[in-house]
Amino acid sequence: MNLRRKRNGKSCGYGPLLNDELQLAERHHYSQAQHEVYSDELAILCANTKQVGPVKKIPKSRALFQLTPFLGENGILRMSGRTGACEALNPETRNPIILPPEHNVTLLIIKHYHGLYHHSNHEIIINELRQRYSIARIRSTYAKVRRNCQHCKNLSVVPQPPQMAPLPPARLSTFTRPFTHVGVDYFGPMEVLIGRRTEKGWGVLLTCLTIRAIHLELASSLSTSSCIMALRNFIARRGKPAVFYSDRGTNFVGANRELNEAMTAINHNMLMQEFVTTETTWSSNPPASPHMGGSWERLVRSVKKNLTMMQTARRPTEQELRNALIEVEGILNCRPLTHVPIDDVSAPALTPNHFLIGSSDGSKPLTLLDSSAATLRHCWRMSQVMANQFWKRWVRDFLPEIMRRTKWHYPVKPIKVGDVVVIVDADYPRNCWPKGRVIATANKDGQVRSATVQTSKGVYERPAVKLAVLDIERDTK
Repeated sequence: MNLRRKRNGKSCGYGPLLNDELQLAERHHYSQAQHEVYSDELAILCANTKQVGPVKKIPKSRALFQLTPFLGENGILRMSGRTGACEALNPETRNPIILPPEHNVTLLIIKHYHGLYHHSNHEIIINELRQRYSIARIRSTYAKVRRNCQHCKNLSVVPQPPQMAPLPPARLSTFTRPFTHVGVDYFGPMEVLIGRRTEKGWGVLLTCLTIRAIHLELASSLSTSSCIMALRNFIARRGKPAVFYSDRGTNFVGANRELNEAMTAINHNMLMQEFVTTETTWSSNPPASPHMGGSWERLVRSVKKNLTMMQTARRPTEQELRNALIEVEGILNCRPLTHVPIDDVSAPALTPNHFLIGSSDGSKPLTLLDSSAATLRHCWRMSQVMANQFWKRWVRDFLPEIMRRTKWHYPVKPIKVGDVVVIVDADYPRNCWPKGRVIATANKDGQVRSATVQTSKGVYERPAVKLAVLDIERDTK
């Protein structure tokens, strides 16, 4: 109305819209939507109102036939119900306004009610709409509004994990020395009694990614020097690995908040300078990606469970705790890697100790020593044959056990550079998750496994399972 005055050269009104102006705008939008969709029905009803010619009926094939429509005040199409005699009802409830279900005006009205009730209370919204409007297929139309609501999409978005990746070469490295490919993780803290005072000790777990054997060390602190000494002790007893695998810095999963805070004292640059040589490399997983280190995370849980079962009433001394770790190491290295046969006792299940000490418990048959050179050469070759037999059993029995994907079975749409994502953080409620834009991706075997995200607080690298892509249309103009 104000625009029309301005167009006619008259002065334009200012201030908030008046009630009469709002009602006039509403009636105009109702009438426009009805004329665009129900023009034939309106023509029939207008002709009957003006009594031009015989009375016409709306054909049965029309959607409004069962609503018994009529032209109400201001020419608005309304439904004629059976509750007209009820004086307690609002006139608009007795004769609700008929609106087409897929029209933009109808969608805007439903969207207004959807926001008015805070994007929830869906049955209340449908009931309130029915008090004033008659909308065919109202539930499906309301569901369409919910699906297109950006606020609801942001609240319901979840990460789409890519297909579970093939096993890395470190897990399939057959006929290699044990602890050639090693995963490293920390767990703790554990209270240690030293004299009359109590200090904290930390467990260092190192696992062979191929045969699943473990090696446990005790670290007196989380300093970089203590970590280096634990790794050097491991190398002195198990040999120099080809590759170290670990989580990145402060994100060792399975540790509590205190561990995460204390891990900042470890300087990973110093560790890499100490152990990355021409023979040994260091590989780190992306931050906040425990599933990529599942090989050692699961063993941390087993170690903790065994330590809990062995725990005494008092705090252990350093020697007692070290002894407990060695016993747990021996127990876990006896665990079967394959199915345990019940009927056939001649072929026991394969264990990590078969590769380390020749049998599951270290027992070996007594043999007579023959010092002849021919006999020694023959025994050496027989030991190699026995070792190869273990590897053949590993290929035959253990590989089929880890071949099947346990989750994330199908490929998904990969994350692209420019996507707006939400970084999932389980420590915070959903509405506090940081949002950002993807600036780089790491593509492996056709699937994006991790991405670099630019947020208002900095740049983060996160795995794809922690990134939820928001369904936001890009402006391509």
